[in-house]
Amino acid sequence: MKEFKWIFLVYSILAATCLMAVGIFIGEKSFIGIIVSIIGLFIIMGLGFSTKKKMRERGEL
Repeated sequence: MKEFKWIFLVYSILAATCLMAVGIFIGEKSFIGIIVSIIGLFIIMGLGFSTKKKMRERGEL
């Protein structure tokens, strides 16, 4: 079994939190909150994919 990468767990929890926040802000009818949550989601997903690419290039995955 390969070593577990904790950073990817953190990224996935943060991304799921942003998705939940979008739903909450839709319920609250907060347009600014929805936009901020979506931007946060894109940033976190981008960080996750770039981290995975860097780790793959270094041979850590």
